[in-house]
Amino acid sequence: MKQPLLGLTLTELQTVVKNLGLPGFAAKQIAAWLYDKKVASIDEMTNLSLRHRALLKEIYEVGCEVPVDAMRSVDGTVKYLYRAGEGHYVEAVYIPDEDRATLCVSSQVGCKMNCKFCMTGKQGFTANLTANQIINQINSLPERDKLTNVVMMGMGEPLDNLDEVLKALEVMTSSYGYGWSPKRITLSSVGLRKGLQRFIEESDCHLAVSLHSPVPLQRRELMPAEKAFSITEIVDLLRNYDFSKQRRLSFEYIVFKGVNDSLLYAKELLKLLRGLDCRINLIRFHAIPGVNLEGADMETMIAFRDYLTSHGLFTTIRASRGEDIFAACGMLSTAKQEENKEELI
Repeated sequence: MKQPLLGLTLTELQTVVKNLGLPGFAAKQIAAWLYDKKVASIDEMTNLSLRHRALLKEIYEVGCEVPVDAMRSVDGTVKYLYRAGEGHYVEAVYIPDEDRATLCVSSQVGCKMNCKFCMTGKQGFTANLTANQIINQINSLPERDKLTNVVMMGMGEPLDNLDEVLKALEVMTSSYGYGWSPKRITLSSVGLRKGLQRFIEESDCHLAVSLHSPVPLQRRELMPAEKAFSITEIVDLLRNYDFSKQRRLSFEYIVFKGVNDSLLYAKELLKLLRGLDCRINLIRFHAIPGVNLEGADMETMIAFRDYLTSHGLFTTIRASRGEDIFAACGMLSTAKQEENKEELI
């Protein structure tokens, strides 16, 4: 089985050409074909000699793979399903919005975090995605040339696969890669002790922390990861860094009816985040099978937002998109895996 070139950093490409006896400058040529011209085969790399292309093809391939399925929403959102190894799938969601087009990218097949409200967590953990599989979600996206932003908010916990995620972020932001500003990319995390500090120090991308409750005991019920690294410890760590300039820090807060939607929780949020340069994104809950949580109504969310904003904490309500196409993360891939199991029976 041939190894993919897509997703390799320039340093890794330099190792490839050195091992094959190609000239050093070939690494930058290959990077340009992969990330600028976005070729699908080594044969298209026409400024490499035929002999050098033949040498490359003995071991390598470009390694791009188109989505195997797509679901389109009435609002223009498209959920794509990508193969990730035998019988496994991950999702990427394309969200067009006036002058912006955002892609929500996955970092793992399944997830270890087992958050109560998340369909991906119900799958359990299967595998980390490689940088190739992460970048392929962008490279093979039919609308890739319209993209303005990427959010690492799909299936999986990015900080639990940080080596491969950082490689993918390097490809996205480096001049040899896509050359995007880090301000176009946001990584979302429940907050893992060892990964959080490393991500902040090794990347300039925006950070979004899944908060969902300012009360540690309640957060632990919703998010078992709270046991290992509490939200108070996360906030203490974040206070050591400057988020007042271009880099943005936000907290995601799914508003559950009768659980975390009263103004008592808004007051606790203000206490927890006091003095931290950040914003809150309130999110409507998409119901998932077998979970006894409901989303709060819009009137409650507006009151919650207005209370926080009036007390100096910039708060927005994230618009719900793609509700008619298995919008919640993990639902389409779960359906596909179940379908495959039935075919095998």
